[in-house]
Amino acid sequence: MAAPVPPGAPRPGASAQQLPPPNFHPNYQTNPNSLADNVQNLNLNRPLSMPDFGPRPSPFGQHPPFPQSAVSAGFPASLPMSGPGLPPGMVGRPAVPPTGPPQSTLPANVPPGRPIGPPVGHLSPFGSRPPPASLSSSTGGVVLPSSAFPSSGVPSVAVAPPPVGARPSLYASSSPLTAGSAVPPSSAPGGPLTNGPSLIGSGVLPGPPRFPSAASVSQPPVGPPPTMSARAPAQAPTTRSVLGSLAVSSPPAPPLPSASPFSAVPRAPPPSFPYGPQTWPMQTQQGTQPPLIPGTTHAQPPRMFGMPQQLPNQAMTTIPPAMGQAGAPLSGPSKIDPNQIPRPIPSSSLIVYETRQGNSANPPPPATSDYIVRDTGNCSPRYMRCTINQIPCTVDLLTTSAMQLALLVQPMALPHPSEDPIQVVDFGESGPVRCSRCKGYINPFMKFIDQGRKFICNLCGFTDDTPRDYHCNLGPDGRRRDADERPELCRGTVEFVASKEYMVRDPMPAVYFFLIDVSVNAVQTGATAAACSAINQVISDLPEGPRTLVGIATFDATIHFYNLKRALQQPLMLIVPDIQDVYTPLQTDVIVQLSECRQHLELLLENIPTMFQTSKTTDSCFGAAIKAAFLAMKSTGGKLLVFQSVLPSVGIGALSSREAEGRTNISAGEKEAHKLLQPADKILKTMAIEFAEYQVCVDVFVTTQTYVDTASISVIPRTTGGQVYYYYPFSAVSDPAKLYNDLRWNITRPQGFEAVMRVRCSQGIQVQDYSGNFCKRIPTDIDLPGIDCDKCILVTLKHDDKLQDGSECAFQCALLYTTVYGQRRIRVTNLSLPCTNMLSNLFRFADLDTQFACFLKQAAIEIPTSPLVQVREQVTNLCINILLSYRKFCATVSSSGQLILPEALKLLPLYTLALIKSTGLRNDGRIDDRSFWFNHVSSLSTPLAVPLVYPRMFAIHNLNSKEGEESVLPPIIPLSSEHVSDDGIYLLENGEDALIYFGNSVDSSILQQLFGFTSVDEVPNQFVTQQYDNPLSKKLNDVVNVIRRQRCSYLRLKLCKKGDPSGMVFFSCMVEDKNASGPSYVEFLVHIHRQIQMKMS
Repeated sequence: MAAPVPPGAPRPGASAQQLPPPNFHPNYQTNPNSLADNVQNLNLNRPLSMPDFGPRPSPFGQHPPFPQSAVSAGFPASLPMSGPGLPPGMVGRPAVPPTGPPQSTLPANVPPGRPIGPPVGHLSPFGSRPPPASLSSSTGGVVLPSSAFPSSGVPSVAVAPPPVGARPSLYASSSPLTAGSAVPPSSAPGGPLTNGPSLIGSGVLPGPPRFPSAASVSQPPVGPPPTMSARAPAQAPTTRSVLGSLAVSSPPAPPLPSASPFSAVPRAPPPSFPYGPQTWPMQTQQGTQPPLIPGTTHAQPPRMFGMPQQLPNQAMTTIPPAMGQAGAPLSGPSKIDPNQIPRPIPSSSLIVYETRQGNSANPPPPATSDYIVRDTGNCSPRYMRCTINQIPCTVDLLTTSAMQLALLVQPMALPHPSEDPIQVVDFGESGPVRCSRCKGYINPFMKFIDQGRKFICNLCGFTDDTPRDYHCNLGPDGRRRDADERPELCRGTVEFVASKEYMVRDPMPAVYFFLIDVSVNAVQTGATAAACSAINQVISDLPEGPRTLVGIATFDATIHFYNLKRALQQPLMLIVPDIQDVYTPLQTDVIVQLSECRQHLELLLENIPTMFQTSKTTDSCFGAAIKAAFLAMKSTGGKLLVFQSVLPSVGIGALSSREAEGRTNISAGEKEAHKLLQPADKILKTMAIEFAEYQVCVDVFVTTQTYVDTASISVIPRTTGGQVYYYYPFSAVSDPAKLYNDLRWNITRPQGFEAVMRVRCSQGIQVQDYSGNFCKRIPTDIDLPGIDCDKCILVTLKHDDKLQDGSECAFQCALLYTTVYGQRRIRVTNLSLPCTNMLSNLFRFADLDTQFACFLKQAAIEIPTSPLVQVREQVTNLCINILLSYRKFCATVSSSGQLILPEALKLLPLYTLALIKSTGLRNDGRIDDRSFWFNHVSSLSTPLAVPLVYPRMFAIHNLNSKEGEESVLPPIIPLSSEHVSDDGIYLLENGEDALIYFGNSVDSSILQQLFGFTSVDEVPNQFVTQQYDNPLSKKLNDVVNVIRRQRCSYLRLKLCKKGDPSGMVFFSCMVEDKNASGPSYVEFLVHIHRQIQMKMS
């Protein structure tokens, strides 16, 4: 076994190729667009030939290693099994870090060519409504027609506008003022999306671009904004209310026809409408100009991202006069018009966002939008976001608002390819400059005094002497003269090279141990063959070089290790029969350098499915197998990747089928149902804590067709910084493609090993708790045996003192980790936000995506410990209390018949309803499905939180009619069955799964073009996508490829048809409809309004 090599030392056997210099970051090339250019050639199909590697037939080629019986009827036996492709955004990886001068100054946390775009792709999954026509207001809100109020309780709905100086709204409209498309049409060649073997032999991977080219990015305007007073419509005189929202004092003007009440005043028709044609008054002389960056103007208040400029005295959303006057007679329908209620609409423009301007923080764009960050002191919101972008000065103010104060931290999130790389700073043996009291790291908000000889810590206020070799004089502005040359003094995120004091041992090597279930069930369903094939294909993606070690074992009722030493003729099986008191064979024989055992490993993986084909063992000793694998890895640490297909039934940590018990004893099951979502016992938890202590990160791939007690199994990945992948019911036809892509992304995404993370806050605020996938031994730090770009950690905060109005509150996240190339690094992320004493500011600067992600994660924490009814009630009350606080203390005086929603949180009721109806909070879900759901949520990133419960739906039967549109993705359709026609085909995706729904009367020619069958009756249960030779099929493949890239997930495709159980699954996702899981969206708004009225009275 290779001796561990300290960072910076030359590697044995790598004389020709040295380690990268300390400031080298292999993620980035010299040309900032080169990665974007590479990604344009990307496709989800793997090339048949790999670099440094002879051609090898795909294991999913003409002779699938699966038993033929596993392939469903309706599929030819010789059907190409999945030749799954690259994970989203992938390009090949060179053998070792390149030599030569540093091409950029970034941490070598990932090898060259790893994907670096964010999970959010071209289009924001959620944006805002098209701008409505201008309407006058008496309250500065929007009211929906309701002739029945106030007596019937059916409310009118008002969205209160952001007052002057408000933060930009979370939801941008597709405004004609924004230049640049999210996806340049010319550069979207689009590749095939087959799950079968790739037809492309070369290394280039065709496919649409992940990000726009630099030329298409809207640049901020230079100079003062053009004045719009010359062509603006005359406004009624306005008065300013105490709380800063607009009140109209003169008689309001009549409403304009067909106005939608939920957005800004229009300047010109938006380019496309999700809800059919709409018309609004046109205005002349509209030049196209890029969106302003919030904060660049002082003459006007910041406006909604991507929206037309708004006059200083003009409400963003207003009320038609008949409804603005309390008690006035109402005309129109007697219920809320479903087309007039707030819904998310994506913004098609790319936002350029500067994190700070004029020495103050800029509120970030929505997490689900498409943006490029310019780090000017605060970190990118991809790494750290706060639920409120102004911090309340007192705990009372926070309590009054009813909002959560928390950070969502994703320290290794993927940047946009056009963003500047994270700079690496090497302070040598002395290590980074730190505060001697609180140990905070040097950052742009530490203030230097006394001619630079001392500095004041922005976290604890302590004054320290500046180290002699770090001294620099101050300029006339009080800043150090070298501040702009030093990344740690001008950038919100920076990476320090860790000195020896940060290491308790040499940085660990990259160890990958694969553990495969070979019980009879796993072999017969094709799960064993799929796992072996996926591992065989990803071997070439493991980091090359002497520091990469691999091992493999299989298990049924006993554990089988394999000696992979090169000296042997073939791999040697070593059986461990004792599954109560397990041991491991000689470690140096079972974990070997990849370069030494590659041929043995490939040969073994090809043979494992046949070796166990005649096995009759039904039992699985999962607990004993992972314990034995851990013992082999204990001295180094590393990644343990487990493929599990049946309920662990023997050995350490054996489990029983609790789901059946829950079903038979219904009365007890109803009262205690949530207990089935808790681990069966503490054995696996105790093991997991020991794994974490020795830096072993476990990922479990559950390829099952039965109950496996995910609630108990998932404790291990959750505690060790890993994750659960769930394929139920596993299909040997359609799932191997996703299994391979998930495994490949798991191994190749930016990640670190043996990490420790801590968040520090300014005086007055402290960390209350952390939640996510980690192990916590001391209150202040969390241990992460593995951390990657997809993992997000919720950090809840609390006040321990008053903050000063007008000052800033700072947060600093420090992550100490080892890169896959064995360098020890400290990634430091800083965020400094203003403090406020005004309640209205909290609502104005609330961050909807982050608030909702916080709701979601807290609900997931409650699910295993509380009855479902209680969790749903808590979630609803959180929403009601926030809206009540706004109505009571911030909204201007208005009729009690109005439901007034703060502009920044106007979609909170919709997302709350979606959460109540989600898999995790429904009564009818399988126990395993719900366990997987709340485990998945625990580490879910902010941009994926909303789509998980409020998916995107597209019509795909009429893709051909969308000629000439810039976006590859068709318009998003509201999640209501009234938008689903019987002659349509619809695609619905939530970032994890994609459902394709067929109406009963679909045109047979469209079916033939897209899927190769002519009648809805022929829709199969198991499905492999293929690209047919026609434009419609190519467009569908382009759409699916774009979504997969945006989500960094291969997505399981499932077919659904009307009148079938699969159709019921599809309609259960129609969040806005009334169903068994909860009320309709309109009814939910009525319920919220009644609750607020009751609490107000």
